[in-house]
Amino acid sequence: MPAVVPNLTLNNGVEIPQLGFGVFQVEPARTADVVLDAFDAGYRHIDTAQMYKNEAGVGEALARSGLDRSDVFITSKLNNGFHEPQAAHDAFERTLEALGTPYVDLFLIHWPLPKVGDFVDTWQALEALYATGRIRAIGVSNFHEHHLRRLAETSTVTPAVNQIEVHPYLSQNPLRAYGREHGIVTEAWSPIAQGKVLGDPELVRIGGAHGRTPAQVALRWHLQRGDVVFPKTTHRERMDENLALFDFELAEEEMAAIEALDRGMRTGPDPDEFNWVPQD
Repeated sequence: MPAVVPNLTLNNGVEIPQLGFGVFQVEPARTADVVLDAFDAGYRHIDTAQMYKNEAGVGEALARSGLDRSDVFITSKLNNGFHEPQAAHDAFERTLEALGTPYVDLFLIHWPLPKVGDFVDTWQALEALYATGRIRAIGVSNFHEHHLRRLAETSTVTPAVNQIEVHPYLSQNPLRAYGREHGIVTEAWSPIAQGKVLGDPELVRIGGAHGRTPAQVALRWHLQRGDVVFPKTTHRERMDENLALFDFELAEEEMAAIEALDRGMRTGPDPDEFNWVPQD
C-alpha cells in the first residue's frame, strides 16, 4: 500500500503534500513514463518548471494516469527570460497549454535575477494571474531574506512558498525562520546535495540505527523540520524508497547531529551571484 503523505497548509488555505516528486533533469522524452511510475508508486505532488522543458511530459502522464486533476498537486516555475510582466502572462499561458490543465496548483518565480530586472514587477504579474483563479497559490524560488523583505514592502500577496537549496550541508536556518515567521513554507531542492551527503558517517550511523539508508535519513530530517521536499529519481525502486519515510522518526539528538553537519555548502549558485544571461 502506498504511503500516506501528510499535507501542509499554505498561507492561503491551500494544502500541499509535504513529499513530492521532482522532474529536474528528466529528459522530456522520458518524463511521461517516469511520472507515470511515480504516480503508480503513490506520489501525488509533481514539481516541474518551464526551464526543465518537460511540462508537456507531466501533462501527458496526468492524462494517461486516469487520476482526477484535483488529486494531483502540480507546481511549475516561470523561466528566467520571461520576467517582464506581459512575457510572464504569455509564458504562464504556455505552461497551461503544455500541462493540458485549466490551472496549476503552485506557480513560482524561478530566480529573483535582480541584475536582470525588477522582480517586484514580475511578482505583481503573478499576483494578477493568481487573481484570475488559474493558479491556486503563488510563490518564489531561490529568494534570500532581503528579496522577501522587498516583496513584503511592495506587494499585497505574501508568497506561499520559497523553494531554496536545503540539505544537511546547507541548513538555511535563518532563511527558514524568516519564512516561518511570515507564513512562507520552505521547499527544499537538492535535498541530498546531489548525493554528496550520502557517504557522511553521521547519516550512515543514524541510518544503521533505524535500518534505513542515508538518503532516507536525510529526507526524514527535512520532513521533521517541516519543509516540503521532492527528491528526484528515474528509478522505480528509488521512488519506493523515497516514499518509505513515514514509519520511523528521528530522535531529537539525531536531528541535532544532522543540523551540526551544516557547512554552508551549495551545489547550485548563490541567488545574489547568479548572473543569468539570455540564451540565443
